[in-house]
Amino acid sequence: MEQQEALAAWLRDAIGAGSLDILAMEKLSGGAIQENWGLRVTVDGTEHDWVLRTDAPSGVSTSHGRVQEFALLKAAHEAGVTVPEPLFLNADPGLLGKPFYVMARVRGRAEGHILVRDPGLQGEAGDRLAERLGLEMARIHSIRPPRGDLDFLPLPGVAPALHRIATYRGYLDELPDPNPALEYALRWLELRAPETTELVLCHADFRTGNYMVDGDRLTGILDWEFAAWSDPMEDIAWFCARCWRFGVWEREAGGIGEREAFYNGYEAESGRAVDRDAIPYWEVMAAVRWAVIALQQGERHLTGGEESLELALTGLRAPEMELDALMDIARIEGEGRA
Repeated sequence: MEQQEALAAWLRDAIGAGSLDILAMEKLSGGAIQENWGLRVTVDGTEHDWVLRTDAPSGVSTSHGRVQEFALLKAAHEAGVTVPEPLFLNADPGLLGKPFYVMARVRGRAEGHILVRDPGLQGEAGDRLAERLGLEMARIHSIRPPRGDLDFLPLPGVAPALHRIATYRGYLDELPDPNPALEYALRWLELRAPETTELVLCHADFRTGNYMVDGDRLTGILDWEFAAWSDPMEDIAWFCARCWRFGVWEREAGGIGEREAFYNGYEAESGRAVDRDAIPYWEVMAAVRWAVIALQQGERHLTGGEESLELALTGLRAPEMELDALMDIARIEGEGRA
């Protein structure tokens, strides 16, 4: 209660309000890497619903902190991306023991396994949502370096694909057990790494499960903690990768709609053609990356001081991703694209 009163006082000063009271504060579901708290507050007698976002007890190596994520959210909001409005940032860990920020709360559902089976998002409705998501991604990709407000994002220095490969190799080297299938896939990727002619802001976790839908209406793109300057095809392939279809394999755009519907929304908004020949390569990269993240999450449970059934089960997903990567490689080589 004392901490909640201190938070209310800080928010009152941040907004410059005469009075601010926290009526309710509840931990929200989701967010294995961060904690999200729903806040119902009154500001000078007017009620508001906000979300406070802060760090979980442990994280993964590739995740931005909350200060950086707040800057990314602001940049996206300014670019016209449908995101929760960023409101207040507290970079000082003194108040809650760790930095946090507050954003407007958006309504809807985000659970991927539910959205892909929602009767209201089947057929044409799902394709419309996929097209809208392509438009949203194009707006994200309109943000390009250099950006002073995003100067914490390093430029890759080499081709983005090679940068990713080196990063994932480094993470595998930090894990206690060997992962030969992933090492094979990384070498395959290394030998075929494409050159990238332009860098854009990639969300880098744009997928079903990280956006909110209310009925059939998109209400917010969430979870910006992995954003980076990279090849735009990386983001497109991540959304379409098999691992993010939640079992609805035939709807290749995030388990929601047709791949071409997603591409059409992207191309119409960006004026940039999707490189359809490059996407399969980046889908292999997506499977490798998700496998590495799954292994890291499992280690958080085993040795990171954060016992969690969700983290433990996530660690067991890695073999599935290895199989996806190897099957994708076999398919690409069979089609003569390698």
